[in-house]
Amino acid sequence: MSNDDVQLPEHVRKNKAMWEATSNAYEQAHARALAGENWGLWRIPEADLNVLGEVAGKDILEFGCGAARWSIALAQRGARPVGLDISSQQLTHARRLMAEAGIDFPLIEASAEAVPLPDASFDIIFCDWGAMTFSNPYQSVPEAARLLRPGGLFAFSGATPIYFLCSDVKTDRTERYLINDYFGLTHLDWGEEIDFQLPYGEWLRLFRRNGLIIEDLIETRPAPGTTTTYRNEEENEWARHWPMESIWKVRKGK
Repeated sequence: MSNDDVQLPEHVRKNKAMWEATSNAYEQAHARALAGENWGLWRIPEADLNVLGEVAGKDILEFGCGAARWSIALAQRGARPVGLDISSQQLTHARRLMAEAGIDFPLIEASAEAVPLPDASFDIIFCDWGAMTFSNPYQSVPEAARLLRPGGLFAFSGATPIYFLCSDVKTDRTERYLINDYFGLTHLDWGEEIDFQLPYGEWLRLFRRNGLIIEDLIETRPAPGTTTTYRNEEENEWARHWPMESIWKVRKGK
């Protein structure tokens, strides 16, 4: 562990270590599914959801870019992306894929809780189960608001509070009954990683405190027969009855 890592909060150190250790295996398991501009566990096309809107000519920050496939696709559509990730190994995969695509844009190794970039740098900030899963939203949401220009869009997908309530960290199962408390919900510690989540009301208050106006909350749902490399069929069936995943879409006031 470097001296810089020692200065990081415990959850950041733990999540960074997890990604450094598992990045190669993650690539092998999910690389084919991750291609292109697709959202979430079931890879729903951006063309169907239209979350980001027009991207050509926009300055865009990907929060927790991983291998940066999303940002590469956005660059091919005329955007000016920047990829941010806490894991150097994830960014190694990003550099390889950028070279293969003949695309070049900045990559920054940093936490979404402390981004080393100036205020009002971006028109869009987004992540697809990226940094907003693994960072403390009381730090990362203010950072996103700081980095956005007036009228800028912040969009991110991730697990829902309902999914957290039914997640058993001891068995790694998603149950059909409530396990965890809703009031006071902040995170789940899986041992090797820490995932963050808030009650719905607290999300609303956090956005408002940071000058972010809610435009939409898209609760995704897998159609019958849909599969994914991220969940087994029992979990897919769970998600056909209750929202496992959602996409917040909020905008900075002008």
